[in-house]
Amino acid sequence: MNEMEGMDGGPWTDLGTLAWFAGVWVVMMAAMMFPSVAPTVALYSSMTKSRSPVAPLLFTSGYLVAWTSVGVFAFAVATAGGRISGDLLAWDRAGRWVAAATLLVAAVYELTPLKDVCLGKCRSPLGFLLGSWRSGRSGALRMGARHGAWCIGCCWALMASLFALGVMSVVWMAVVAGLIAFEKLIPSHRAATYVTAAILLVLGVLLIASPDSIPALTVPGSSSMPEMDQMSP
Repeated sequence: MNEMEGMDGGPWTDLGTLAWFAGVWVVMMAAMMFPSVAPTVALYSSMTKSRSPVAPLLFTSGYLVAWTSVGVFAFAVATAGGRISGDLLAWDRAGRWVAAATLLVAAVYELTPLKDVCLGKCRSPLGFLLGSWRSGRSGALRMGARHGAWCIGCCWALMASLFALGVMSVVWMAVVAGLIAFEKLIPSHRAATYVTAAILLVLGVLLIASPDSIPALTVPGSSSMPEMDQMSP
């Protein structure tokens, strides 16, 4: 985690090579999503205990495969966008405004019917499992991937916000993971989405008006950025 924190370049941090980023992404998803997906995995484990002890592992693997595909897609978009636009996303060009717009779009998405439907699937482990049940090991993998797809529909905007705040920032990873767990686990899902939308809205406005006032945000080009020689062995 300390190495990842040292790589934090703020909004639109360089993602490095595909192999490196994919490895980091899988670890990130496992750490960030476990608190919110744990109830579903635990229930699935109790439902399949007498049938297949490896089924929960396959379910979890399917879930991570779904999220890994999102990471690979994000990498492809970032790479293609960088080649086409050059340094357009540099902080002193459009980067600051695109990051703020990403946060504002994420805030709006929190209040949409699609978000509500996807969040409902994620908040009801029993309903999901009964409605999507598939037997066997391949069924476990498919169910995990399907649950991951619903989770992607629920959380893609929050993940986009993480890129806009600094995808390698341990602090912002923890914040986004906390918001995801908050939405999925507290009793009132509507209250949760309103709170999350409000937080994203405030961050978006601050990113435009006063980025230096956002705690733990690494502003590209500022003295708060990690020195490259500190990352050298």
